[in-house]
Amino acid sequence: MDVGSTAFILAATMAVALMIPGLALFYGGMVSSRGILNMIMMVFGAVAVVGVLWTLFGFSAVFGDSYGGVGLLGDVTEYAGLGSLVAGDEEAALPPALVAVFQALFAVITTALIAGAVSDRVRFGPWLLFAGLWAALVYFPIAHWVFAFDSADGSVTGGWIANRLAAVDFAGGTAVHINAGIGALALVLVVGKRTGWPRQARPTNLPLVALGAGILWFGWFGFNGGSALAAGNSASVVMLNTFNATCAAILAWLVVEKLRDGHATTLGGMSGAIAGLVAITPACGAVSPLGALAVGPSPARSARWRSR
Repeated sequence: MDVGSTAFILAATMAVALMIPGLALFYGGMVSSRGILNMIMMVFGAVAVVGVLWTLFGFSAVFGDSYGGVGLLGDVTEYAGLGSLVAGDEEAALPPALVAVFQALFAVITTALIAGAVSDRVRFGPWLLFAGLWAALVYFPIAHWVFAFDSADGSVTGGWIANRLAAVDFAGGTAVHINAGIGALALVLVVGKRTGWPRQARPTNLPLVALGAGILWFGWFGFNGGSALAAGNSASVVMLNTFNATCAAILAWLVVEKLRDGHATTLGGMSGAIAGLVAITPACGAVSPLGALAVGPSPARSARWRSR
């Protein structure tokens, strides 16, 4: 077992766990004062529901041997309950239980990301039901496609995106951000327009938004860096690229606001930070530091183009 890498992933896991309150504050600060507590509980509630499902069968569905070897879904009974992971694996570089909790945070945060799209529009109980169903029916299969790699000896078959398509996706942009974005769009189409639309509710607390964005940025170092699964040069480069892209995205977003609206805003700057983090996540291990500076502002360039 690699003690140094184990310690690094333990620290990365704790950093990613901080993204939960960070997301709650980021979303909560943007909604109306009447909806802030509901939004915070929607985030934490989704985390609780999906966390339980992850232990019962989610980890197995993602990392179990693919049914029929076709790469669509892992065997949900292979690691059910995670009891088989507790004893550890003497040949593994990292404790299997540590990998399980690190990936659990990806699952819970991905589901919680959808909450921001339906603030003030869904009741808490139905939201928890949706979170559980979406994780089981959508996230777990797609995470298997992206995160489950074939074993070196060929005894375990993983997901089709990771092994057949061989897509460049270092930290899960496909399974996390694209997946959550499509899920949010589908849910919005079902629940309909926000009350009072198209008038926008004033954000209740912009300092909370900024604090949440800062916590998310901190956690993202664990999210992307920890995806290297080892303490070394790869993780270091990923963290550097994550930092560069975010800085460039903040500046680009502020410039777009200045050109489009005549003034830059706090909400715009914080939105730019998150957009840059999302943009660099799949490419953080594949680009140079200068490349990261180019990737980060890409969402802002798209927003500028759409405004025309």
